Amino acid sequence: MPEFDAEAWIPLKPQDFQILLVLLDETRHGYGIMKAVEERTRAQVRLELGSLYRLLGRLADAGLIVETPAPAGDDPRRKHYGITANGRAVVRAEADRLRRLVTELNGLALGEEGVQ
Repeated sequence: MPEFDAEAWIPLKPQDFQILLVLLDETRHGYGIMKAVEERTRAQVRLELGSLYRLLGRLADAGLIVETPAPAGDDPRRKHYGITANGRAVVRAEADRLRRLVTELNGLALGEEGVQ
C-alpha cells in the first residue's frame, strides 16, 4: 500500500481544516461538529447542514476521518466522527503551510500606502 501523502491535500479548504481541528480533541456527531466550528471560529466559518454531511462523507472517503461509536449515554442513532492518523498528518501539513505564510507576511511591509 502506498504511503499517505498529506501534502496532496494542501492547501486545505477552510471548512475541511476547521472540521479536522474540532475533531483533534474528541469525537463528535455532525451537529456537534457544526456548532464547534462555529464557536471556534467566532462564526467566521459556518457549516450548513445541507453541505456538512457531504463534507464529512468526502473526508471519510479520503480516510481523514472515520465514523466512531456513539459515546455512552449519547443517542446511538447519531453518527459520530473521529480524526484518523492521516487526518492529523493533513492538519500538521496545513498548519506548517499557514505558519510559513504568516512568517512571509511578517517580513513584508503591509502599510496602507500600497506597493510603490
